Amino acid sequence: MTPRETTADSSASTSESVRSSISVQPDIIVGLLGSADGNLRALERLLAADIHVRGNEITFSGEPADVALAERVVAELVAVVSSGQAVTPDAVRHSVAILTGTEDESPAEVLTLDILSRRGKTIRPKTLNQKRYVDAIDAHTIVFGIGPAGTGKTYLAMAKAVSALQTKQVSRIILTRPAVEAGERLGFLPGTLSEKIDPYLRPLYDALHDMMDPELIPKLMSAGVIEVAPLAYMRGRAQPLFTNVLTPDGFRAIGEIKVGDFVIGSDGSPTEVTGVYPQGFKEIYRVYTQDGASTMASGDHLWAVYTASDRRRNKPARVLETKEMIGNLRAAHAHRYELPLLSAPVTFESRPVPMDPYALGLLLGDGCFSSPATPTFATKDPELAEALEALVPGIAVRRKTEIDYVLNRVTNPGEVITIENPVTGVLRALDLSGKKSDSKFVPEDYLFNSADVRLAVLQGLLDTDGGPVTQQGRTCRIQYTTVSDQLCDNVIFLVESLGGVVYLRTRDADGRKPGLARGREVHHRSDAHLLDIRLPAGIMPFRLSRKAAKYDATGGGRPMRFIDRIEPAGTTEAVCISVAAADSLYVTEDFLLTHNTLNDAFIILDEAQNTTAEQMKMFLTRLGFGSKVVVTGDITQMDLPGGATSGLRAAMTILDGIEDIHFAELTSADVVRHRLVSEIVDAYARHEEPALLNRAQRRSSTGRSRR
Repeated sequence: MTPRETTADSSASTSESVRSSISVQPDIIVGLLGSADGNLRALERLLAADIHVRGNEITFSGEPADVALAERVVAELVAVVSSGQAVTPDAVRHSVAILTGTEDESPAEVLTLDILSRRGKTIRPKTLNQKRYVDAIDAHTIVFGIGPAGTGKTYLAMAKAVSALQTKQVSRIILTRPAVEAGERLGFLPGTLSEKIDPYLRPLYDALHDMMDPELIPKLMSAGVIEVAPLAYMRGRAQPLFTNVLTPDGFRAIGEIKVGDFVIGSDGSPTEVTGVYPQGFKEIYRVYTQDGASTMASGDHLWAVYTASDRRRNKPARVLETKEMIGNLRAAHAHRYELPLLSAPVTFESRPVPMDPYALGLLLGDGCFSSPATPTFATKDPELAEALEALVPGIAVRRKTEIDYVLNRVTNPGEVITIENPVTGVLRALDLSGKKSDSKFVPEDYLFNSADVRLAVLQGLLDTDGGPVTQQGRTCRIQYTTVSDQLCDNVIFLVESLGGVVYLRTRDADGRKPGLARGREVHHRSDAHLLDIRLPAGIMPFRLSRKAAKYDATGGGRPMRFIDRIEPAGTTEAVCISVAAADSLYVTEDFLLTHNTLNDAFIILDEAQNTTAEQMKMFLTRLGFGSKVVVTGDITQMDLPGGATSGLRAAMTILDGIEDIHFAELTSADVVRHRLVSEIVDAYARHEEPALLNRAQRRSSTGRSRR
C-alpha cells in the first residue's frame, strides 16, 4: 500500500473537506473488496466518508476525521488480507467497532490471532473483547467468560482446550454443564438417563467435533482423555459413608467429616477439609493393592498413580478414575499403576506415656508378664537386657540362665516387700498385665503418638521378634513374626504410619510341623503371622547393633505400593470431600492416598448461570495443579427453579479481586452470530431491569473504567 495523498476537496460543500487516496497491491484488492463488493458496501454503510474505488486505487473524501478513520480501517483490513485471511462484512463491522472504541488496539492483531487450525479452518477471535478473553485464558488459572448468547464464550474456550491438549500443556479435557429442567421434566422424557441428559451436552459435543477428527474423539473419551458430563457427575468422586479416613485423632468414617475438620495429607500433616458433598447412592468398587491393603471408592473416584515410565522420567503422578484402570492393571505381567506413599511420617499430637516406648517394644517382644509373678525377659542378646535396665527406672535386670532374665524391683533400705514392681505397675496401667503371646497389643497412647514414639516401639518389637533378611543381589527386607492378631495389626499400623509397606502371610497352626524343644516335639497352638516390611530411606528399624549392621550393609530399598485388582462392591450411599493440601491428597483406609481434584486438566463449565452457589463452590474446589478452568455463562438467561441464587452471580461477588482469577466480560457488540442476535440482545436489555445487564454494560453506562 503506497503512502496516501491528501488534498483539499474543492468540490466539497465546506472548506474543511479533504480528499485522500490509497493504492493497494493488485493481488489483494479483490480480497479487500469482497465477493460482489460486499466488503466495500459494508464500509460505505459504516463510515461517514465517501469511498470510491477505481482499479487498485481507493479514494476517500469528507470531513478530516471521517477520512482519517476510513484510512485506518482500510489499512487494517489490508493487513488482514495480506496475512492470508479472508475478510468478510462481519470482519469489516468488527474492525470499525474496534477503531471507533476508546481502546488503542489494532484490528489486524485481533483478527489474525490463530487459536486452532484443522483441515484448513482456523479459529480466531473476531472482536477486541474476544481477544482479551482468549489472552486472559492464557494468563490466568481461572477465567469467567460472562456475556450474552452468541459471543463465542464456549467455542473459544473449547478451542483453547483442544489446543492445550494438542500441545501437551494438559493431559485431559473435562467439559461440563448443569442439566437443569428449563421447564421440562426429565423423568418424563423417553430413553435412558444418558439419553435424557445428552441433549443438554449437545453444544459441547458439536463444538468438539468442529475442532477434532470425529474418529479420534471416541478413542480419547474411552481413554478418559476427554470427559463430557453433567455438572452433577463432577462431584461423583466419592467413597462410602463408612469408609475410614485418617484424622489427627485417628481413623474416622468419612460420613462423619465436616467442613473445617482436619484429615491427614500425603506429607503426614493435618490438612483442612474445605468441602463435603453428599453423593447419594453410587456404584462402589473395592481397590486392592499388592501388599493386601484396600479401600472402597466410586467408579469415577480419582487416584494419583505413577507408571514405570513416569518413574524413569521423573514425571509427576497422573490422575485416573477408578473405572479407567479396570482391565488395565498389568503391563507385561507387571503391575502398571504405582500409588504414592506418605512423604513423611504421620504427625499425631505427642502424648505422655508411662514407659519408654523402646522398652515397651522389647517387653512386648521378649517379655513374660502373663502370671502375677515377677516379670521376666528372654533374649540371647545381653545388649537388649542392658538397654531395658537403662530405660526402665527402678528395676534391676538379673540374669538367671543364658537367655533368661528377671526384672527385679530395686529395693531401698527400710522398704516393705509388698511395693509394686515398676514394670508390673506400668503393665497393669496399660491393661497388658496377664497377657500372653497371642493377646499382646500396642496401647493406643503409643500408636497415636509422635513419630519418634511410634518408631521406638517398632524398633523394640523388631529387635526382639524381627530381623533383617538378605538375598544376593537384592536390598534387605525386614521380617517380623507374632501369634497375636491384634499385635499384628498394630505393627502394620506403625509401619504404614511411618510411610512403609507390609506384606502379610499367615501360617496355620493346624497341620503345621511341630517344633523341637530339648529333643521333644512342641505343637503350635496359634497361627503365626509373618510380616515382610519395607521402610522409607532414613528410618532405621533396628537398635540392636548386629541387626542394624546387617541392614545397613545393603539398605532397605524403596517401599512401593501398586494397584493389584479392582472388584465391584455393590451400591451404597457415598460422600466426597475436598481438602486444602497442595497436592489434594488425603489418607484413607490402610494409609492409602487418594484425592478428589483434577490435575493437569483443562476444565470448562458451560451455562454456569444455571449452577447453584453450592455447585459452583464444589466445582471450583476441584481445581488441581497444572489445571486451567474456564467458566462461561449469561446471567440474563437463568433457568434455575424457584428463584434460587445463581452460582455464577455469587462467584462474581465473592471472587472478584482474587489474584489469578479473571472476569472477561463480553457484550452485544461481541456477538458473532447473525447481526439480528446482537440487536435482539440489546432490545431485551433495554426492556428488562438494569440489574439484569451484565457488568460490562453497567460499567459502560456509569462511566466506570475497566480495571
